Amino acid sequence: MDIGVVELSRLQFAMTALYHFLFVPLTLGLSILVAIMETVYVMTNRPIWRQMTKFWGLLFGINFAMGVATGVVMEFQFGMNWSYYSQYVGDVFGAPLAIEGLMAFFMEATFVGLWFFGWDRLSKVGHLVVGWLVAIGSNFSALWILIANGWMQNPVGAEFNPITMRMELTSFFEVMFNSVAQAKFVHTVSAGYVTAAIFVLGVSSWYMLRGRHLALARRSIAVAASFGLASALSVVVLGDESGYDAGLNQKMKLAAIEAMWETDPAPAPFTLLGIPDQQARETKWAVRIPYVMGLIGTRSLTREIPGIEELVQEAEQRVRSGLIAYDALMTIQQDRENTDPGVNAVFQRHSDDLGYALLLRRYLDDPRQATEAQIAQAAADTVPRVWPIFWSFRIMVGLGLLFIAATGYFFIISSFRRGRYPKWALRGAVMMIPLPWVAAELGWIVAEYGRQPWTVDGILPTALSVSALSATEVLLTIAGFAAFYTLLFVIEVRLLLKYIRLGPQEDVQITDDWRASHRARLKPAE
Repeated sequence: MDIGVVELSRLQFAMTALYHFLFVPLTLGLSILVAIMETVYVMTNRPIWRQMTKFWGLLFGINFAMGVATGVVMEFQFGMNWSYYSQYVGDVFGAPLAIEGLMAFFMEATFVGLWFFGWDRLSKVGHLVVGWLVAIGSNFSALWILIANGWMQNPVGAEFNPITMRMELTSFFEVMFNSVAQAKFVHTVSAGYVTAAIFVLGVSSWYMLRGRHLALARRSIAVAASFGLASALSVVVLGDESGYDAGLNQKMKLAAIEAMWETDPAPAPFTLLGIPDQQARETKWAVRIPYVMGLIGTRSLTREIPGIEELVQEAEQRVRSGLIAYDALMTIQQDRENTDPGVNAVFQRHSDDLGYALLLRRYLDDPRQATEAQIAQAAADTVPRVWPIFWSFRIMVGLGLLFIAATGYFFIISSFRRGRYPKWALRGAVMMIPLPWVAAELGWIVAEYGRQPWTVDGILPTALSVSALSATEVLLTIAGFAAFYTLLFVIEVRLLLKYIRLGPQEDVQITDDWRASHRARLKPAE
């Protein structure tokens, strides 16, 4: 295999995934915020809430369109650059992906169209129902993508068929309710809610500093602060659930996040800061907090979290077991119709470790010819690069704490000080707008980079998943995707900035004295 093609294919998918995820969080969060605002409008019949709904809904629509465009291109890559992956696990991976396509292109697209063009054609309640269906559809679309991704992290509900040489679905229920997938869904969606809340908070603060659209800005800040605070707190709780799942199903990823080289006595400490040195197998200048990691990773005071060295030794044993499964598999393939039942039994006993033997395919065509040194190297390959995961996780957590503090501060000011926001806080909110995207991208780096060297954890190595392409062909597609995605990103930013500068375009003048004038109109004549 050409390792250069593997690395270029990984680079391309990482680039397109990170680009696509620039649009997803804002879509998820704004859909809910817009639905909340329209709910208040229907309940109160106040024009200011209609204005808010239409303004933030316009920004949602721009972002939604860009997200769909970039998401479609991502799906093409499974056939283009990852054809062996598609053939190997398509029976499992294809089901949630197909459902997501139906959700995105039928339910979401239909209701988005009704929402934007139905203001004067639907009743208020009917239009509100459509708005909530848009929000629910957007979030359910993310659910199916994360079910597919969660299966790659924790492959349940499927087994390898030695005759067809493919993973086959055995329980759609297990795939759908995979604990890793469910934890990833709620964590990712909550992060999207935080992204939208900080975006609304920042844009509204900009209006406050400019003295424009003050009625819209004050109410938007109040909604965004309360929604964002609840979401930011839930991200912490749901992140803890993800850490616990990693402790059960992805021990190497958890050890890499912690730069935990050796197994510490239970409960393990949490490394707050440090400089991981992968060659020396140590973390220099480490600042540790006792017990915290043990509680997060195991939720107990007695269970140990295995370190990287111990997990490498375990991986070496699994490589050896996988070689037995690989040898039995080759025997089955030689005579598929008259396989010795004893050979089948041997394969079934060791089939869970077949993927570890496939790690050797990076070094030789027939893993059964591997030397002791190559077996040891394959086991060492199960360790991802530690420092990117270590620091990505810590910066992400630090930003999450910042979002809790910021939304909590604005929530208190909105609730108890009648929206008298100091200028430094408003400026800080504007400057904070890009940070949720930084945190979201770092979260994906932890999740996906931490899974290496696997495409499907413990089942299919990344190095075996690529298509039979040349490096030149992959470079050309990288250049094409980079140009296309950059163009979409520039269009997105310019459109958002254009309509933010224009502000809400409503055919009625909305002022803060609406309530007083409304009451005056209702007051009986003397």
